[in-house]
Amino acid sequence: MVREQFQDFEGTSELGMLACPSSEELEELKKAVAIMTKSEKLNASNLSDDQIQKIAEDAHIDPANFAIFINGYILHCKRT
Repeated sequence: MVREQFQDFEGTSELGMLACPSSEELEELKKAVAIMTKSEKLNASNLSDDQIQKIAEDAHIDPANFAIFINGYILHCKRT
């Protein structure tokens, strides 16, 4: 229900994914963050696409979902 409130006119809900991740998406994100180095965590806004892909592969998670969360994090940081 919450995700549907964030859908655009095409029915996609990337914003909903960031605002209310499913339990599976949250677990994937936790796995990725757990294997990130301190430097990667501190400089997440500077991670390259290749670095994001590598972290996702190493964590055995969906690289597209991880990229969406990293991009959302970067946007959040730029707003605050």
